[in-house]
Amino acid sequence: MSTKRFFAVFLLVAVVVAGLLSFYASSHPDGLTKVAEDKGFISQEKEHTLKDSPLSDYGVRGVGDERLSGGLAGVIGVGLTLAVGGGLFWVLRRRGAPAGRR
Repeated sequence: MSTKRFFAVFLLVAVVVAGLLSFYASSHPDGLTKVAEDKGFISQEKEHTLKDSPLSDYGVRGVGDERLSGGLAGVIGVGLTLAVGGGLFWVLRRRGAPAGRR
């Protein structure tokens, strides 16, 4: 399998998992919340500074359908991760390449 084809399949799987299967993830609190509840320090929880951001609380603000909102947030997250990771890879690869190979 070629590298381009591998990355295309990988991206497709990531988008499907983030966009479709993420809705079926557990609705129970995450590990840190569960431990904070069990150990009795949940009262010290503070609001996150980005609580009003467009992608807060595993959804897209303004989208009424919970399933669609969560799926869009997942797909946007995959896209942002790919853009940032790909950009860093590109910058670091260009910086480390020998002068004759740029």
